Amino acid sequence: MMIKNVLGRVLPEEINGLKTIPYQGVGKYIPRGRKAAPPIASCANYPSDGNKVVSSLREALEKCGLRDGMTLSAHHHFRNGDKLMNMLFDTAAEMGVRDLMFYPSATFPCHEHLIRHLDAGVIHHIEGSLNGPLGAYCSAGKMRGLGVLRSHGGRYTALQDGEVHVNIAVIAAPTADPFGNATGSRGPSACGLLGFALGDSQYADKVIVVTDNLEPFPCAPFQIHGNLVDWVVVVDEIGDPSKIVSGTTELTKSPDRLYIAELTARFIEAAGIMRDGFSMQAGAGGTNLAFAIFLRDLMREAGVKARFIRGGSTKYLVEMLEEGLTDFILDGQTFDTVAVESIRNHPNRHVTTSPFTSYNYHSKGNFASIVDVAVLGATEVDIQFNANVATHSDGILQHGLGGWPNCLAAKCTILALPSFRDRIPVLVDEVTTVCGPGELIDVIVTERGIAINPRRQDLLDATKDAHLPVRPIQEIQAEVERICGGKPEPPQYGENFVAAIKWVDGTVMDALRELR
Repeated sequence: MMIKNVLGRVLPEEINGLKTIPYQGVGKYIPRGRKAAPPIASCANYPSDGNKVVSSLREALEKCGLRDGMTLSAHHHFRNGDKLMNMLFDTAAEMGVRDLMFYPSATFPCHEHLIRHLDAGVIHHIEGSLNGPLGAYCSAGKMRGLGVLRSHGGRYTALQDGEVHVNIAVIAAPTADPFGNATGSRGPSACGLLGFALGDSQYADKVIVVTDNLEPFPCAPFQIHGNLVDWVVVVDEIGDPSKIVSGTTELTKSPDRLYIAELTARFIEAAGIMRDGFSMQAGAGGTNLAFAIFLRDLMREAGVKARFIRGGSTKYLVEMLEEGLTDFILDGQTFDTVAVESIRNHPNRHVTTSPFTSYNYHSKGNFASIVDVAVLGATEVDIQFNANVATHSDGILQHGLGGWPNCLAAKCTILALPSFRDRIPVLVDEVTTVCGPGELIDVIVTERGIAINPRRQDLLDATKDAHLPVRPIQEIQAEVERICGGKPEPPQYGENFVAAIKWVDGTVMDALRELR
């Protein structure tokens, strides 16, 4: 059986055994009930000297009672340099365990190794971002359960609400002490933050910290509390921090995309958003990183200082901090090693955040809605301003949602993107996969002009005399289609659903079918 949500997207009635709650509109779904909780623990079951170090990951998993059908979680602080996720499931396979559900905060191409464990039945399915090879595997209908993509905040919300129950969380920690206190800010594998592991440490039944840098108690200051940790494992290497920098965290060199970045900064200035005490967030992607440089120059010329900048921290944001152009960086994650070093050197000016503080929609407010302007990317945008970040027009899962859906809560949301990629239009009649609703997306900036959502008459009025190339989105779309020779061909789907896109409130915004 199938149902439809308010956007008219067709959904399965159940997703991995749970009844589907269709997307109802922004702010329309209000949850009921109380937060989930892990089992009560007792100090009587742990070493009285506080030393929780065991000999191997296998021993830790055995002590945590790993068995068939459990849910395991891990975290992407090392991005494409992560080594723990593959190690975890290699160990589970050696133990003969099967049908595990994997709940990562994100996956990267380095996790293609997990396909062998999906094929062998060690992993039943993955509920987490499915990038690259894992996304293609899911889109082909090879995974036995549905892939479920959640935003960073939605992932925390699912843990908090009890929608997903993690049996064993495994946390890669660049530095830890024998009690389990851990941080990502120092050590040979320093990656910056461990915020994505916070919810798992709070709500999982059992928690294992894996480190390659054990120091005497106390590991201070710590980001993960040892009181929440069951066992500590020391290995040779948990990840390669040099690979935190990936394709989404490298500055663009494209003239068109540099122009888009410059236009975006000029728009923010013209709209009156760039003023003393304002706040902003720039997402991952080369264009967005370049935007931060152009905005920095405009701020310097105007003598404007931001109160805070939200990150993904990069060396470009660090330069703004060190130059005195912002009071604080609110770090959500760390995108390069310069930012890692800055967190260590300027602890009072970096505010380490987590999906709970930044993005959790089922809370008493979060930081995302306080931000004045968020500049993000997308793979597709339609003439209703709905946007897609998970697939391209071919329908293949290629990207996770990350914090993108959560950032749409900003007071002004701008998508800075090229009007076409590989001669395929990015502006379309209807996006292939809906990941964010048009009512929350205010401005589209392309190399062929700026489209302002008609809902934002205030922005239209503020920029009408700014000599910026503001045009209706339909006009830009028509021009791009003439250049590209028409509209992109829609994907050919089979009957079976393979994945679902969750909105920030836990409702289902879209569902993907297997590709023929």
